[in-house]
Amino acid sequence: MNNTRKILIVDDEENIRRIFKKALEKKNYTVHTAPNAEDALQKIKNQKYSLIFSDIFMDGMSGLALLKEVKKISPQAKVVVMTAQDTMNNTIEAMRIGAYDYISKPFDFEVIYTLVARVESNRETTQIPPQSEIAGKVDVDSVESIVGKSKVMQDIFKTIGKSATSNLSVLITGESGTGKEMIAEAMHYYSKRKDLPFVCINCAAISKELLESELFGHEKGAFTGAIDQKKGKFEIAKGGTLFLDEIGDMELALQAKILRVLQNKDFYRVGGKEVLEADVRIIAATNQNLEEQMEQKRFREDLFHRLNVINISIPPLRDRMEDVTLLANHFLNKHATDLSQGEIYLSSETIKILNGYSWRGNIRELENVIKRAVVLARTGPILSEHLPDHIISEDFKGAETDGLLNNRFKQLIREYLLKNQEAQDGHIYEKIIQLVERQLFEATLEKHSGKQVSVAKALGINRNTLKRKIDAMKIEIKKNRPNDCL
Repeated sequence: MNNTRKILIVDDEENIRRIFKKALEKKNYTVHTAPNAEDALQKIKNQKYSLIFSDIFMDGMSGLALLKEVKKISPQAKVVVMTAQDTMNNTIEAMRIGAYDYISKPFDFEVIYTLVARVESNRETTQIPPQSEIAGKVDVDSVESIVGKSKVMQDIFKTIGKSATSNLSVLITGESGTGKEMIAEAMHYYSKRKDLPFVCINCAAISKELLESELFGHEKGAFTGAIDQKKGKFEIAKGGTLFLDEIGDMELALQAKILRVLQNKDFYRVGGKEVLEADVRIIAATNQNLEEQMEQKRFREDLFHRLNVINISIPPLRDRMEDVTLLANHFLNKHATDLSQGEIYLSSETIKILNGYSWRGNIRELENVIKRAVVLARTGPILSEHLPDHIISEDFKGAETDGLLNNRFKQLIREYLLKNQEAQDGHIYEKIIQLVERQLFEATLEKHSGKQVSVAKALGINRNTLKRKIDAMKIEIKKNRPNDCL
């Protein structure tokens, strides 16, 4: 049997194995299954598979551990990792140690068929080959704020995983607030340089006169004010990663010097004669269109190509709206401990509003909105009233009243039930109805200045019924004028 048509499915769910097997056998593939990684390893040792699909989370050996073993036993086999928990860490780690691809449950079998056909025809779509495994533990805490289940973010995670262990230059593009620095940090922390410095410099925040000194350092007396020798960012970042943020704002003369460093792997301090080694990995980022900058002769084309070996383009949040709720809950959990006074959560209405906004400030704006809402709400549901006015569309502003009232009622009832557990003697329904009814009558009477005709009309009840309710509840009617109609 030709192993190019032989596929192994590894999953601890019998139903998944059965469906997968049936779907691929329809395409005339030979499909074997294994309920765990240990059983899979025995099969892999005895025969060759062109493609292996493996779940990550299984009893016993994990799918990632299986992936490592497969790379030793059968390096030519392509391993596709699959899971319902498609976090950034899982995706990056899988691709870093050599996974062919990473897919999320539930499956789209058209995607599966395309992937299998790609393997069979040896058509590799990724530009960067998988890197060998590196020793050491990844510091996931430093990049935990990178969240996204959208396809475009999963593709970015795959690129990070495949390229993080190389020394190739990286160019990250995207609008302000999309998380370019966090992506740069992820590439560093998943690399073999992770235990060495990660140095960031904002090229737009420093004057062109000082930027050269900040990058390369200077010798004593190199210019007025240079009273001591100073190390630059290239020197400080030795062995690690240098992140050049907003490189699109860098002056042409300095761009030429950056290009020289990339070409020759060395540099001089300002005013210095000693050649210093540039043992750094360069990651650059910009929110500008560098192609347009090159056309306008404001950015060097040769530097662009030196930096753009690996390109990561981060989409604006409005182009991955499926991540908004995920991000909002992430930021809520992040800030709730320090800023809230109890259990706090997003109301369904608030989630709708957040998903209806364009997010011109991207992830940074979303985080600030959530942080503000946590401070204002403190506990219970985050409602539309806790959001800035510009977030709420006109449609929501016109239709939010019922939802707002509903959420307020719900919270008040929850608090009442929590505080009056001992008094819940079987009459809780009557007590709450009486409380709500009294407040409704008093508020409506106040609004209509005690005019019972107007109140009865507003409430949609008979005037005699209204009077009977008022008397029963002993509500005091406040009149603004002596001749107010009763």
